[in-house]
Amino acid sequence: MRIAMVSEHASPLAALGGVDAGGQNVHVAALAAELAGAGHDVAVYTRRDDPAAPERVQMLPGVQVVHVPAGPAAALPKDELLPHMDAFGRWMARDWAARGAPDVVHSHFWMSGLAALRAARATAVPVAHTFHALGSVKRRHQGAADTSPPQRVRLESELGRRVDLVIATCSDEVTELARLGVPEDRVQVVPCGVDVQHFVPGDDAGAGHGPHRLLCVGRLVERKGVDTVLAALGRLPSAELVVAGGPPAAHLSQDPEARRLRGLARDLGVAGRVHLTGAVPHAQMPALLRSADVVVATPWYEPFGIVPLEAAACGRPLVGSAVGGLLDTVVDDVTGVLVPPRDPAALAAALGSLLADPARRERYGAAARRRAVARYGWDQVATATEAAYGTVLSAVVKEASA
Repeated sequence: MRIAMVSEHASPLAALGGVDAGGQNVHVAALAAELAGAGHDVAVYTRRDDPAAPERVQMLPGVQVVHVPAGPAAALPKDELLPHMDAFGRWMARDWAARGAPDVVHSHFWMSGLAALRAARATAVPVAHTFHALGSVKRRHQGAADTSPPQRVRLESELGRRVDLVIATCSDEVTELARLGVPEDRVQVVPCGVDVQHFVPGDDAGAGHGPHRLLCVGRLVERKGVDTVLAALGRLPSAELVVAGGPPAAHLSQDPEARRLRGLARDLGVAGRVHLTGAVPHAQMPALLRSADVVVATPWYEPFGIVPLEAAACGRPLVGSAVGGLLDTVVDDVTGVLVPPRDPAALAAALGSLLADPARRERYGAAARRRAVARYGWDQVATATEAAYGTVLSAVVKEASA
């Protein structure tokens, strides 16, 4: 099968940890690699943001990254890319006309979906779409701080009704899509995945660091809710908190969120037990996760969330907010504990109980690893995605023969 993936701002070649580089980059790269390993030919179309970038880069055997000239060849915030999506789509249509159209298009993020529909219009190629995040949810939680284009919610609603299939990443998203008017029979759930060969349990789990260690991992943005963990830490005198993510350690002093969190830690009297590491290389992340007694993820909202899967694959228990994708990836009282978002008292109670019970932590961690392998390994995710493509292609054949 020839598969075109469209990921307008999230290149599979990008370094992680930047403002607009995170879970989607990992998802697109890993899914493309797994599908290529199954014998498919995958081209990932992403916007050229560097004038020196070649048009085509062979990422892996069977996976080619195509840099599309749409807008200036410079890094732009993703919220400024909408005016360039028509040009993106027109360029892809010309590329497909010259090189042959793919069998199916899988677009990632709402603006990629608009570009994919624009390209598919001329070729009748079916389009499957994964939103990764919905503007309606972002607006609900961020209000006036939401920097998305004002027409985002309307365009996402139209997009969801126009594509051949929406591939949602969690059950909470299905409910949100229904509110946007997307028919449930046009939606299939295929979760994000985790590399269960890279993220593995080990003998070093939760050992050798003195106080109980809590770990938060992710981009340093306010919605990740690290301030809730800082507030809970005051009630957990035997614990330290490691916060991994953001810019390199040498640049943390210039990062607004790092400065805010350090100031809050001082105000709460816990600064001596809080350690911000900055960016951690991918190769070192499994060992860091295993070093934690409990991994903590307390966002206000989270479209899916990769860190809970990485923690689970490493056999670590997780305490997280009962929001978004965590409602699927964390099984309360089986692989971890779910608490209400922005509730330091509930978080402290859950963490205190778990830190006091090493047998329970071990039980949760073992169950988390088993579940990660069974449901979220990239081989499982790629197989489910391939089946979703088959659904789309079957529908197209039925329509053509009707």
